Amino acid sequence: MNQPHLILGIGELLWDLLPDGARLGGAPANFSVMAGRLGNQAAILSRIGRDDLGQAAIDFLAPLPVDASVVEVDPAHETGRVTVTFQDGEPMYAIHQPVAWDFLELTDEWLGLAGRAGALCFGTLAQRSSVSRQTIQALVTNSSTGCIRIFDANLRAPFYSREVIEKSVELATVLKMSDAEAFELLAVLGLDTGGRSTRGGLRSAAERLLEEFPELELVAITRGSRGSLLVSRQGWNDHPGFPVKMADPVGAGDAFAAALGHYLLRGAGLALLNEAGNRWGAWVASQPGAMPALPDEARLSIAAAIESR
Repeated sequence: MNQPHLILGIGELLWDLLPDGARLGGAPANFSVMAGRLGNQAAILSRIGRDDLGQAAIDFLAPLPVDASVVEVDPAHETGRVTVTFQDGEPMYAIHQPVAWDFLELTDEWLGLAGRAGALCFGTLAQRSSVSRQTIQALVTNSSTGCIRIFDANLRAPFYSREVIEKSVELATVLKMSDAEAFELLAVLGLDTGGRSTRGGLRSAAERLLEEFPELELVAITRGSRGSLLVSRQGWNDHPGFPVKMADPVGAGDAFAAALGHYLLRGAGLALLNEAGNRWGAWVASQPGAMPALPDEARLSIAAAIESR
């Protein structure tokens, strides 16, 4: 049960260009780094440009416990960038396009990795182009029967559609989304529950999705510092979250998803999954950046707190 598993993050690898400097990110990349930190064999399936930002991304990832050797290099398109500005304290994102990860190429090497993966994670943003959408969906489709397929919605208007969301949920065994995204996703799918963003309303929304999509086994709804709700076909669990001094919420949801994948592969129940997701999400939110340095002391302390629950 404690053997390392192959876990893949598929999609965007990019630089967030903030007023105080550039930070490497992209939800699938953040997910993969955390999966590696939890003791898995993690890899990023993405694409960068043949430019300085692309080389800087590889250099940044080199000391981290994640395999970036299978990241493709695009000769014609630049490495992904997101310009981040703030309005009344709220981040505003300008996601540049087209960029290298809009042209993910399906290769035999990537297909082989998908076939061996114990878990993988994908979202909507990298499916904004038809090229990457076909590659991502082919990789998920060609994963093994027992693979945990996490669809982390990460809705970024206008880069999603009913077609993309519906196909992604059909392919997934786990759907993760924020409470803010839950009813938007249901509305896009034409599944009106009549609920509100209360705990009961969110639970009804999750149950409606499980009813509609037979391959789906778990719906995870995060609520930021207010915890998260997990709903499966066997039951549900509500976690209040952990209060932390917020440094940067970017990447916290990706850490939550990585913890879900890690502990699902080890047969954990809903309560332990929720504990793990919230502890790791809270830790990332308390640190600057989506891939903050993780001292061994902190890693061991958090792992022990999760296991002792």
